Amino acid sequence: MGTAPIYRVKADFFKTLGHPARIRVLEVLRGGERAVSELIPAVGIESSHLSQQLGILRRADLVQARREGASVVYSVGNPLVFELLDVAKQILSSTLAASQDLLADLDAVELPPPVTQRS
Repeated sequence: MGTAPIYRVKADFFKTLGHPARIRVLEVLRGGERAVSELIPAVGIESSHLSQQLGILRRADLVQARREGASVVYSVGNPLVFELLDVAKQILSSTLAASQDLLADLDAVELPPPVTQRS
């Protein structure tokens, strides 16, 4: 059995990013490493759910964990992930801006008065 085609590897990578809590974890870690106790309120999910999401990110090598006393501290190993999030934000912003322009154009169109039926 050979290696998976690159498009499948890419799809799996994007699936890993396909959860709001995982995106939020990465956004919080942009500011530097954080202990799990700091991530819980910042991400806004229960600790058991956060632990699941961190495990998925760890298995995908998007985050790294290290012990510091009784705490586990997480960080992002490859800062290119932040560039990817920035590009995604730019794409979404331009898409939303185009939609807003379209909505403005629609609002500017004058519609003829409604046709009334005669009996």
